[in-house]
Amino acid sequence: MNKQPTSYKVLGIMSGTSLDGLDLCIANYQLENQQWKFEILATETLTYSDHWKQQLTNCETISGEKLIKLHFEYGEFLGKSALKFIQNKREQVDFISSHGHTIFHQTEKKITFQLGSGAALAAHSKHKVIADFRSQDVSLGGQGAPLVPAGDVGLFPEFDSCINLGGICNLSFQSKGSLLAYDIAPCNMVLNYLMQKHFNQEFDRGGEISKSGEINLSMLEQLNKLDFYLKKSPKSLGKEWVFNHVVPLIDAAKIAPVNKLCTFNHHIAFQITKAIENEKSIKRILMTGGGSKNNFLIELLKSSGLSIEIPNVQLIDFKEALIFGYLGIKRVREEVNVFKSVTASAKDTSSGSIYLP
Repeated sequence: MNKQPTSYKVLGIMSGTSLDGLDLCIANYQLENQQWKFEILATETLTYSDHWKQQLTNCETISGEKLIKLHFEYGEFLGKSALKFIQNKREQVDFISSHGHTIFHQTEKKITFQLGSGAALAAHSKHKVIADFRSQDVSLGGQGAPLVPAGDVGLFPEFDSCINLGGICNLSFQSKGSLLAYDIAPCNMVLNYLMQKHFNQEFDRGGEISKSGEINLSMLEQLNKLDFYLKKSPKSLGKEWVFNHVVPLIDAAKIAPVNKLCTFNHHIAFQITKAIENEKSIKRILMTGGGSKNNFLIELLKSSGLSIEIPNVQLIDFKEALIFGYLGIKRVREEVNVFKSVTASAKDTSSGSIYLP
């Protein structure tokens, strides 16, 4: 049997549901004494052009033929962006590991689709590519999400829990020897929607506008009563559910936009606090994702008594891309990277499709 390498250099690519850009992260991963260590070598966030923002925002409503065409066009965009990044940084990588951009995620129908053809990405990047990490798990009856927890436990074992404040907020932790994780609530997806609709800004920098508002208890109560919060984990959220259930509720509220922002921050903080209180073993929390720069939200969480640690800005911004690099490594090593304890799948899997250039 061939001995597995203990060192890899990988480009991880992540596009989140909040549409804040395409994250690229080249890192070295080293296996030492059965523990993976990492060193981030180069990072960049590519802001989406108006063309790509429009395409990624509206593509769930287009025809099947147009969606397949866009799937390959976006894969080409990813491949060309990846190759340019690698060349500009004068790095060489063993392969590229790409999450893609989630368009459909309806696990009750066994549907999940990440835009960005791995074949097109490989062809235009001229590198081996690992992509499509969710489909196998969903086919086995799992949620196909969240995927980041495998990286949380693999790369950040010193923390009891990791929380990502992205488009959707999710939690990972270990309990009684098992890795557990689930989506907690919508996060930046809704906050950014309100900022763009009412303030013509991409996001609420530092949470300053949200902080200037007042909480509306009626809207907060309606949000907290949504059926998703009554479900037991494992559970996951998709854009469809958010825009079918959360956004209409907020839009219908007869209150000032600034108060909607303030109230939704309180809603996120309430749901996170409730989730942590339900898991008595969680003490030390690593908080990352764009929402960890939302000072107002962080203040609300700390006022609830949570022990939160926020790392350097580079790790805040690129942790998910870093982790998808790690998930790619586990795939090429044919080791488990998606756990049934997280997704409620029929079994643990080594997920991801491999494409050669």
